[in-house]
Amino acid sequence: MAIVPTDQNYGYFILRQNILLLNCAYPFLNVQIVGNSVLGKNIYVIKLGKGSKKVFYSASLHANEWITSVLLMKFVEDYCVAYDNNSTLYGYSVKDLFNNASIYIMPMVNPDGVDLVTGFLSPNSLAFELANDISNQFPDIPFVNRLESKYKWCGFFQLPLIFYNVTLKVLLCIPFILSIFINKQISFFCNLI
Repeated sequence: MAIVPTDQNYGYFILRQNILLLNCAYPFLNVQIVGNSVLGKNIYVIKLGKGSKKVFYSASLHANEWITSVLLMKFVEDYCVAYDNNSTLYGYSVKDLFNNASIYIMPMVNPDGVDLVTGFLSPNSLAFELANDISNQFPDIPFVNRLESKYKWCGFFQLPLIFYNVTLKVLLCIPFILSIFINKQISFFCNLI
């Protein structure tokens, strides 16, 4: 039974539910809260594995890139299923990956922005009104109606093969990778791992 939905807009509440359900179903997951958003939403990091090779992935740094959260959460779910079944993920032994690599995943860096562009932030909220006020200073960019926020599910099933193959090859070749960071919480977290 799939936990991570791949056919709908994805916001913070769905992410939180997915993390809780995955953690219950797969207790080997290491879930941490490393900070909070401006609106008080938790910033989660999920650790897969216990190996010395370290890889860090983050998603939804920019709100309109919310679909990257779904991609990483689906990867977490597929990884967990493969680990639990002692099987492979695109030809790679997940048990070997688990023992040789630590994958750190911050699935939603900007939950407030994601909820704004996916319609999960109430238009009656103070945060929405403040965002709208800021947006009014840039009239050439339509508020919340940007093309990216209107994307419906398109072609996801072709993405994971590419993503997984790149991810797994990187794990086998490069000892440590970091994304480019803008957020202080991400930088702080990475100094800890």
